[in-house]
Amino acid sequence: MTISETQESAAISNEVLIDEAVTDAERTGRCTLTNGRWYSPYDDRYVEGPRTIDIDHFVPLAESWDSGASRWTPKERQAYANDLDDSRALIAVTAVSNRSKADKDPAQWVPPAAGYECTYATTWVTIKTRWQLAIDPAEADALASTLNECPNVPVRAELAR
Repeated sequence: MTISETQESAAISNEVLIDEAVTDAERTGRCTLTNGRWYSPYDDRYVEGPRTIDIDHFVPLAESWDSGASRWTPKERQAYANDLDDSRALIAVTAVSNRSKADKDPAQWVPPAAGYECTYATTWVTIKTRWQLAIDPAEADALASTLNECPNVPVRAELAR
């Protein structure tokens, strides 16, 4: 990762943190946020300060690679990694839950928060649809099992690229 890519990544992270703050964070310097409060839906917790918050790619980068992003141009991969056009693509969550999830798909990991299963599954499908990424059979089975228990609610997805 180059210095400009690192700076862009930090700017994207800060943008997500600012957008998702329950209590506004303070900016100290060009790229540093302090204070603030965030809600992590993966583990149904409020967190004070940004230090224990990670920005999660809802569909992890490695999963997107395995699902079709490997055929994309570098510019398309960068657009996916920095997708601020859909507020569901990047999400502020606790570092603990993000690291627990890592590169896993819904067949391997679901958020521990009770009541978030339907949102997680519909958002996963929405992001995969937005970026025209494949869903493997185990992933499809896990998603179908979850979604069969969810209310029938319309979800909007706009294709990217």
